[in-house]
Amino acid sequence: MTFDVIIRRAHIIDGTGVPPFIADVGVVGERILAIGELDMAYADRVVEAAGRYLAPGFIDVHTHDDNCAIHQPQMLPKISQGITTVIVGNCGISASPVRLAGEVPDPMNLLGDSDDFFINFESYASAVESAAPTVNVAALIGHTTLRAGVMRDFDRAASEAEIEAMQDTLRSALKAGAIGLSSGLAYTNARSAPESEVRALVEVVGEEGGIYTTHMRNERDQLFEAMDEAFATARHGRVPLVISHLKCAEPENWGNSEHALDKLEVAAGQQPCNCDCYPYAACSTTLDLWRVSERFDILVTWSKPHPEMGRRLLGEIAQEWGVELHEAAQRLMPAGAIYHNMDEADVRRILAHPLTMIGSDGLPGDPNPHPRLWGSFPRVIGHYCRDEGLFALPEAIRKMTSMSAARFGLTDRGVIREGAFADLTLFDFDSVMDGASFVEPTLPAVGIEMVMVNGAMSWEKGHVKERAGRLLRRATNF
Repeated sequence: MTFDVIIRRAHIIDGTGVPPFIADVGVVGERILAIGELDMAYADRVVEAAGRYLAPGFIDVHTHDDNCAIHQPQMLPKISQGITTVIVGNCGISASPVRLAGEVPDPMNLLGDSDDFFINFESYASAVESAAPTVNVAALIGHTTLRAGVMRDFDRAASEAEIEAMQDTLRSALKAGAIGLSSGLAYTNARSAPESEVRALVEVVGEEGGIYTTHMRNERDQLFEAMDEAFATARHGRVPLVISHLKCAEPENWGNSEHALDKLEVAAGQQPCNCDCYPYAACSTTLDLWRVSERFDILVTWSKPHPEMGRRLLGEIAQEWGVELHEAAQRLMPAGAIYHNMDEADVRRILAHPLTMIGSDGLPGDPNPHPRLWGSFPRVIGHYCRDEGLFALPEAIRKMTSMSAARFGLTDRGVIREGAFADLTLFDFDSVMDGASFVEPTLPAVGIEMVMVNGAMSWEKGHVKERAGRLLRRATNF
């Protein structure tokens, strides 16, 4: 038997949660052809695993890589972590379908300028495929992006005619291969959307067989009410639900993760739902006045009017300017920030829960990004699994692979089995670790030794090799 690639004597973690086993993996073209003892087989390329672990390529279920996949197709922050597929279009903001002119509404400005957006999903898909990124891309359609296509003022509910227009646009994108809808109901330009507006769009998602993900309306003092809204909206549309970056933000909310997870478990017994989480006790997004507080550190990452203030604490800037914290923030806006507004115990509890998937939520356009952009997945394995013992390695990998593929409908991905796509990550369990920090946020991870995407050697010995990623369309995903 002849293979393109054989990976010999790997400790295989197949993604399903079962214990590791030692075997050879033979790849032909894009797929895994055989798993077992392949000593007598020939291959054009043989990789000696030598005690290292082979897992399915990691699936980053929460990204804002919409335009990074086009403008920076090497996708270094992701491929260097062992990620082989990214879900883009989260938090209600997607690069399509919308036509923009002039100032980009917040938080869509996290994705770029007006010429970084696409009038329809087909043109976005074509741009991704032409760019040939190193990783696969599956795309959600953002509720805020849909609003921007039909509304000039966002501080109100959409009219019936505007909702119908958004429904038509969403349906066209779903039929063209988008995998579902996302919302970012905590953000200024979606906050005025009532539950009925979102439900009308989720109905379309249900009709087309997609998924609904939500950055909920509140992650602070009304966390539980926001969860109830998310569950009810998904039930109404008969769609699977993912609660984005589940957290207990603000000190007065710390410790509520246990009840939040209890609510998620109860809901999961009645409808398909999960959450995702990143392995850090700090979030990163736009600088907003309602988020500003003296109770925790806020690091400014970028500012349009004052770019020189990047990588400085908001409190220090306010003191230097001789103004109150909120006035300093107002002077800096539009801007980005990292908020150290979570408790480590809540992060650990949510990360460990069996319904939690891993998503980085990194912002590749941020000049001083949160370290989660470069380090989330190795941090889960190296810090939380190996060093802290929060969960066993097979469970850590399941959270990054098969559970994510199943929830998002990524056929034949997220598992190591014969016939599956050869999206594979080889790593050294003893050394794997995130390199990025809040001081040096763009340092690559260590211990990720080889990554294959669709059967192609895409990352090896710290360098990008082939770019074999593709757009994964809903239903077909090939």
